[in-house]
Amino acid sequence: MRLPRQNYQDIERIIEFDFVRATEAAALNSLQWLGRGEKELADAAACDAIRGMFDLMNICGEVVIGEGIKDDAPGIFKGEQLGTWMPGSPPFDIALDPIDGTTNISKGMPNSITCIAAASPEEGVKVALRDIPSFYMMKLAYGPQVTRAMQIVGIDTLKIESPIEETLLTVAKALNKRVQDVVVMMLDRPRHKEIVAEIRRVGASLRMIGDGDIAAAIGPAIQGSGIDLYVGIGGSPEAVLAAAAIKCLGGEMQCKMWPRDEQERAQLIAEGYEEELGRVFFTDDLANGKNIIFCATGISDSALLPGIKTQGPKTITHSILMRAKSKTVRFIRASHDLQNKTIRLRSDSREHSI
Repeated sequence: MRLPRQNYQDIERIIEFDFVRATEAAALNSLQWLGRGEKELADAAACDAIRGMFDLMNICGEVVIGEGIKDDAPGIFKGEQLGTWMPGSPPFDIALDPIDGTTNISKGMPNSITCIAAASPEEGVKVALRDIPSFYMMKLAYGPQVTRAMQIVGIDTLKIESPIEETLLTVAKALNKRVQDVVVMMLDRPRHKEIVAEIRRVGASLRMIGDGDIAAAIGPAIQGSGIDLYVGIGGSPEAVLAAAAIKCLGGEMQCKMWPRDEQERAQLIAEGYEEELGRVFFTDDLANGKNIIFCATGISDSALLPGIKTQGPKTITHSILMRAKSKTVRFIRASHDLQNKTIRLRSDSREHSI
């Protein structure tokens, strides 16, 4: 006599390590393109490995936030189905970036990761991972130590609309630091010229990155990362992925849609988003509910994770895995024996040696 099917309330905790295997596979398969100037081929290799791993997972996964659309690169797109979709398999909404920092990996630079956020159905949660319609968002991210310190002194929250000097002074006070010891990370972009000048005028320490703002935005919420604050304008899909991780870590993120020009602003208004253009989205607005997991594997070194290292016949990967419900954060160091390790690729449905 067969046992009745069990209705797991925490299905994400049972399958979470398979998501890590997907990011590990993506990182390992893209490593061959590190420093070779071929970011599209690196992205394609990561996508192929992620799809191949999901082909082994008995889930009904639907991509609600993908990548590749904004720059016509290879990608895993919104609406794509991942997993076997066998009858009775648990459903998941999935947001992912096979490589955050494709330019970095093509140049052999730091700050590239592969990451996935996933959410299983939850009562009362209609949209767990919010798909933001604008191309870019203005972002402000900080860690749990800042949030706790502000609560103790009676400050409700930082405000993304505040002058950057006020924000820096508030963070310095919360962390019991001199303002010149507050470390700010942001993308090195011409659009940040005024913010950069103001940060330097106030005297805070600035760390500029060329690409990969998911790891950078998560950095302030990671103890020992050396980053206190992330500010600046970056991709909207990346904001949601970072928010999923920051939620698990107990930090906070604030974002506002940032139209690139009047044409995009007019289009957003025409599509019914006029009121949301002025809205501040917090972490819970972008990543809602408790049934959320986030995992990432480092490709090259970042504030979030060390990159892949080869030690003789073995390759070492570093990953992070966390759940919003329990706030459990696992740092996973895996040793892969290159003589035995294989990666399943979607392109030919076969296992391949690294």
